[in-house]
Amino acid sequence: MLLARFLEPAIVTGALAIVDGAGRTHRFGRGEPRVTLRFHDKAVQRELLMKPRIAFGEAYMDGRISVEGGSIYDALVVLCQDADVVGPFGRLREALGKAVRAIQQHNPMQRAQRNVAHHYDLSRQLYELFLDRDMQYSCAYFARPGMSLEEAQEAKKCHIAAKLLLEPGQRVLDIGCGWGGMALYLAQTCGVEVTGITLSKEQLAVAQERAERAGLADRVRFELRDYRAMTGHDMSGRFDRIVSVGMFEHVGVPHYPEFFARVHALLAHDGVALLHSIGRSDGPGTTNGWIRKYIFPGGYSPALSEVLPRIEEARLWATDVEILRLHYAETLRHWRQRFTARREEARRLYDERFCRMWEFYLAGCEIAFRFQGHMVFQVQMAKRADAVPLTRDYIGTAEHALAAAPTGIAA
Repeated sequence: MLLARFLEPAIVTGALAIVDGAGRTHRFGRGEPRVTLRFHDKAVQRELLMKPRIAFGEAYMDGRISVEGGSIYDALVVLCQDADVVGPFGRLREALGKAVRAIQQHNPMQRAQRNVAHHYDLSRQLYELFLDRDMQYSCAYFARPGMSLEEAQEAKKCHIAAKLLLEPGQRVLDIGCGWGGMALYLAQTCGVEVTGITLSKEQLAVAQERAERAGLADRVRFELRDYRAMTGHDMSGRFDRIVSVGMFEHVGVPHYPEFFARVHALLAHDGVALLHSIGRSDGPGTTNGWIRKYIFPGGYSPALSEVLPRIEEARLWATDVEILRLHYAETLRHWRQRFTARREEARRLYDERFCRMWEFYLAGCEIAFRFQGHMVFQVQMAKRADAVPLTRDYIGTAEHALAAAPTGIAA
């Protein structure tokens, strides 16, 4: 099997068996394989050689590859924890991908809304199957061992609020507000007024409903709006604080100058902003083709070397940078296990192919954060060098105070 030439050097730590389309068994790695991949037709091998990153996920979605003796996550651990399997044309395809990534990440307003709708306008019931009660669809913060997903998501909101140095009555902009959990938390816990913007009609409806139910509609307003539409003289320096959690991955490198210029224009002279985003530790790259096609069209997780220069150009101080390394791997583990436990409900909402797609998505992303250099960064920004304290001690102090504050916003 020609595919074996590319698998043998890639599988070092674990062991894997493959039953090819002709029924022959091939073993890779050391020891007796616990997990077996079964190819149900001969064309799978050829497709994997030509475009392994897309073809593997597609074949799994379509039931042309099945896993025996474990899950798709178990198979991906063996395949990906040591080296990346790219196939005979992989390096060329990566080089071409970098050449065209400006086109792939070109996200003008209308295209950005279509890309968001592709993923975030899925059924609310689907996300309720595996997210925490507050519908936080971004990296949790596991501040101590053994935290539940609910506790870690609460800790994430608390950690971000501490960095924002909030005071009652301040005006806050939440760019990419999701289902409203962060905005509602900040309003209730910190006594601020929040404007949340999203491009997802489904998320907007849920966020508005939650604000009404929590009795916070007078202090939290949600709008269907692109960050680029926050313009006009009346918007200049309007917000004391700006926060963006899990939205920057949809901006695209060509649009970073505009994003940070808009943050600068909207932020008060003595204001503070906090950006929470997925990133990559190994420098600029490209989005996995399967993820770009099926999960996040137009999406890209940047290296800090692509972000910090744009912050500087926007005349903003990067007043604090924190790297969260395995926190998202643990978040995705919780999501994957929760989805697996309620898989039948997801199948009734959509179908078997969708469930297999979602399994591959959650497992593949966990692998990326656990073994392949993906991480999350939080960059705190300000216009003035003295907008935040000179040391980081205030973050822990504020977290302790916020953790003791009552919450209880309805999901």
